[in-house]
Amino acid sequence: MPKRRSSGSGGSSASGAGDGAGDSVEPKVCLVHLDLGVGGAERLMVDVGLALRSKGNPVQIVTTHHDRNHCFPETLDDHFKVVVVGDWLPRSILGRFYALCSYLRMMVAAMYVVWYSDIQPDIIICDQVSACVPILRMCRNAHIVFYCHFPDLMLSKPGGLLKRIYRWPLDALEQWSIKFADAVLVNSHFTGSVFREVFPRLSHVQLRVLYPAASLSAIERPLEGTLEELGIDKSEGALFLSLNRFERKKNLALALRAVELACRETPVHLIMAGGYDPECRENVEHWDELVSLAEQLGVQQRVSFVRSPSEAAKLLLLHACRAVVYTPANEHFGIVPVEAMCMRRAVVACNSGGPTETVLDGETGLLCDPTPKAFAAALVRLAKDRSLTQEMGERGRKRAEELFSWQRFVREVHEVACGDKEHKDR
Repeated sequence: MPKRRSSGSGGSSASGAGDGAGDSVEPKVCLVHLDLGVGGAERLMVDVGLALRSKGNPVQIVTTHHDRNHCFPETLDDHFKVVVVGDWLPRSILGRFYALCSYLRMMVAAMYVVWYSDIQPDIIICDQVSACVPILRMCRNAHIVFYCHFPDLMLSKPGGLLKRIYRWPLDALEQWSIKFADAVLVNSHFTGSVFREVFPRLSHVQLRVLYPAASLSAIERPLEGTLEELGIDKSEGALFLSLNRFERKKNLALALRAVELACRETPVHLIMAGGYDPECRENVEHWDELVSLAEQLGVQQRVSFVRSPSEAAKLLLLHACRAVVYTPANEHFGIVPVEAMCMRRAVVACNSGGPTETVLDGETGLLCDPTPKAFAAALVRLAKDRSLTQEMGERGRKRAEELFSWQRFVREVHEVACGDKEHKDR
């Protein structure tokens, strides 16, 4: 099929620069991502782009949505070109069919990469939605990498017969489409085990674990602002921090209930901060639910809520807290505990999923059953023993340097993308 390419195709917008496709001898890279917001998946893809660019690779990001007021700052400057394609397609239909719409949006983005992109990528890295991989395969000389944060079929809530009928072709497409990738990455051994369980027909596919990176240099950055400027009127007691998007699956209510129990023994204060998109219905609804729950529990004076803190504000919050509280159960990876360890902060997390790989129980934090009683006991223990949290923080920093450093991440990304590409071309 002929490839129709132009430097300024309609229906897309671009920000930044740094493509330099024509003059570079390094392989050209295209990253394809659904919604370039401020979540963990977005941070991972931005870091992949930064890692490859640091090695001299021209990098372009193709996405279906890029809100310049709700994104990582690196996507706004000259680090790489960002192209928005298919933003006119709906995210849902009458508040339903989110997965179907996501699949369609990513397939449209893939079509742009194949036929209309102003570069001919040598390496294509996509994540989240594998339905676009067979289309990207039409770039015959490109090395295609799929990053699986977690199987999409496991993210869908159970339903009745109609839901199962709706999900069946999507789930079948997910498993079928992944096999077209040259390399498949997962973010943790936990995710890898789930992948093997739910995709039996892909038993032959080799999986590589690529842990996301955290900024170890953040501890040296000067702090900006104050807690008061963030609207935080801290009461007495040890300060704990929750960093998560305001989504129900993050189990944030657990932290509120734990605070209510902990305050019966010792004063504590919780800052609940995280990504908040006013256009996301769940974010808006769950924010209201959490504020209401805090009032019902009588801890509204013990909890401060912060919407979408900037990177500088997040650094300030991590620096100010005694420990980080991480409530999602069976989390696929979870970058927040790693960021906490980088900042020499102890971590309280569930004893399942990714945190069991990142947090050493009793050494760099406390892993608990996902119950208010268990989390409250951990909060009380850390609130009463500052020396313990300091020791855990130091050990956490050392662990982060060993397993999650930026240098390690850059090396592994370059090996998977460019090393495999060179081997394929031989």
